[in-house]
Amino acid sequence: MSEKFPIIATGRRKTAVAQVQLFKGSGEFTINGKAGVTYLQKNASSILCVKAPFNLLNLEKKYDLIVKVKGGGFLGQAEAIQLGISRALCDVEEMYRGALKQKGFLRRDSRSKERKKYGLKKARKAPQYSKR
Repeated sequence: MSEKFPIIATGRRKTAVAQVQLFKGSGEFTINGKAGVTYLQKNASSILCVKAPFNLLNLEKKYDLIVKVKGGGFLGQAEAIQLGISRALCDVEEMYRGALKQKGFLRRDSRSKERKKYGLKKARKAPQYSKR
């Protein structure tokens, strides 16, 4: 177990980027200077998404988090934070990697919106064809 705290890791999803700092503590988490629950607007699915790596490894009350996140929406930000937490926990203890990988928490979801092309209304939607 490495004793270098804080441990810093990065998570990404769509256009959201989260920088996670992991400290030994009591289970508090702060996102962009606000309490985590307040920042996520008490949205249960987003809160569960962020806490899922800790719940899987039974570490709910062992670590504190300070997160800086920008870009994307709430769900993209929550998933970016989840990936950052998972990567930080792997740096803490290498044994955690197997369980996190099996649940898919270490997989970077790279899907993002396709760019709009010229001559089209959206990325692939063409203007309506008119014969005359």
